[in-house]
Amino acid sequence: MSLTMADRDGWIWCDGKLVPWREVTTHVLTHALHYGSAVFEGERIYGGRVFRLAAHSARLINSARLLDYELPWTREQIDEATKAVVKANNLTSGYVRPVAWRGSEVMGVSAIGTTVHLAIAPWAQEGRLSVQVKPGGINVTLAKYRRPSPDVAPGAAKAAGLYIICGIEKDRALQAGFDDALMLDWQGRLAESTGANIFLAMGGKLVTPRVENFLDGITRRAVIGMAQKRRWTVEERAVMPHELDEASEVFLCGSAAEIVPVGAIDHRHYQVGPMTRTLMADYAELVCQPDCEGFGESAHFAQPAPAKAA
Repeated sequence: MSLTMADRDGWIWCDGKLVPWREVTTHVLTHALHYGSAVFEGERIYGGRVFRLAAHSARLINSARLLDYELPWTREQIDEATKAVVKANNLTSGYVRPVAWRGSEVMGVSAIGTTVHLAIAPWAQEGRLSVQVKPGGINVTLAKYRRPSPDVAPGAAKAAGLYIICGIEKDRALQAGFDDALMLDWQGRLAESTGANIFLAMGGKLVTPRVENFLDGITRRAVIGMAQKRRWTVEERAVMPHELDEASEVFLCGSAAEIVPVGAIDHRHYQVGPMTRTLMADYAELVCQPDCEGFGESAHFAQPAPAKAA
């Protein structure tokens, strides 16, 4: 099998049609490449179905609107395109990457006059990432960069340009022997890792940072829903770094990561305890349910933002 994402067999849905994988291209002067105006999603396929597909498609539309452009496809059309390309690639498990971007008609800071494109690429991803983690959990370090404040960047958008600091911090962590980095927000509170949300088990309850200019993850909402079904208390609030010393369990969660236990954050060490293990098992069951494509607990945050008045 090829080691590159560009040289593969299969199909990608691009601008309304299925195109052979190797034939999907974009120009080097594409606006999104130079100015970060692309938005994207990360989705998982279980049993041939995309988990919470409608919520992901809605968030993609909303992300584009936060960057001041409209996708020329409805949520329902994006859902159907995703199902079609998953079927065309004959995938029962794997990962899906929808990405929308502004084209090459204009080269400059302003993207007015560019066309909007959409591609959906799925590929096989064998096994469950959460069960491939070493038994004691992953090792995490605190990042140097912080998540920007709401008056600096639209943190509710899953925008390509906002991930540059995540990529830098992920690389720093890996080069230092860690598995990931934990980012603070602009006020020095816990925010998220480089690509997943964080939960702490403290005193028999779950605590997670209140979302303020970072993604309210679809898996995050699923975790909260599962915990509430078990009648566990879930606190969404400001969480300060010193509270990491008080946690008995810590885990990350996201579409690609699923639920991943944390064994250490710098000098702090944690057990992979009963709350984490229970939620990992509950999540494995949840994603296999026939109705997992629906909004479920994710519906309230993934609705597209209202269109701007003409």
